[in-house]
Amino acid sequence: MTKFLTRIIRLALVALLAWGLYVAGSIYSFSLQDETRPADVAIVLGAAVWRDQPSPVLTERLNHAISLYRDGLVDAIIFTGGLGRNDLLAEAEAGRDYALAAGLPAEALHVEVASTNTRENLSEAQQVMQEAGFSSALVVSDPMHMKRAMALAGDLGLEAYSSPTTTSRFASTPSQLWFLVRETAYYSGYLLGY
Repeated sequence: MTKFLTRIIRLALVALLAWGLYVAGSIYSFSLQDETRPADVAIVLGAAVWRDQPSPVLTERLNHAISLYRDGLVDAIIFTGGLGRNDLLAEAEAGRDYALAAGLPAEALHVEVASTNTRENLSEAQQVMQEAGFSSALVVSDPMHMKRAMALAGDLGLEAYSSPTTTSRFASTPSQLWFLVRETAYYSGYLLGY
């Protein structure tokens, strides 16, 4: 009985490892894709704010969205994300202020401050799109985040295209590996319906 249980446990661990490697591989492969094209709006997925300033991760997402606007690929930007604990500004507000300081016109900048995760970022952004009459979007985030973000956008029925940052702050091998492991867990949860 002990040998049988040991074999079952080993098989389960091998299956779990194989699943994790498969999911991680699909996330990494998707992270290399860039679907950037003309669209009505860019949706910047939220990331941390440090009190009232965008974190380095959020800053790179903002820079990418600003470039999309300046290059004429989008007519507007939607900043997403609510107020984090101990912060003075919501993620979306910090993003809007950053874009205003970069010289973008206020009328091209939209915010939603109710969301607390990627699914809510996209759902709230979809409401902003509907109210403003936008029909297509470029989703902006870090490359390793894009597979899950685009799956969630698809679930919502958004006409959305992946536009990952090219200057992610997750540039070192350890930070990329950490992000990949985290996204493997989150995306596995998504696939399993959590």
